[in-house]
Amino acid sequence: MPTSPIRTVEISDDTIRLGQFLKLADLAEDGTHARELLEDGEVEVNGRPEARRGRQLVDGDVVAVDGQRVRLAARS
Repeated sequence: MPTSPIRTVEISDDTIRLGQFLKLADLAEDGTHARELLEDGEVEVNGRPEARRGRQLVDGDVVAVDGQRVRLAARS
């Protein structure tokens, strides 16, 4: 399966929690959907499975869900 291009989403802070980022990046419809994605093992951060909704993401982290990849960019 070919990989999709990486989309970039900017945040106004230096860090963001994974659950919040899933919603911001339109990878999850809402908090409940984000939790379900994480519980079902469908989320990867930097190529590794991640199940912690509270995981702190930083500039450059790449989050993947169902073939969609999004890079976090902290505004300078």
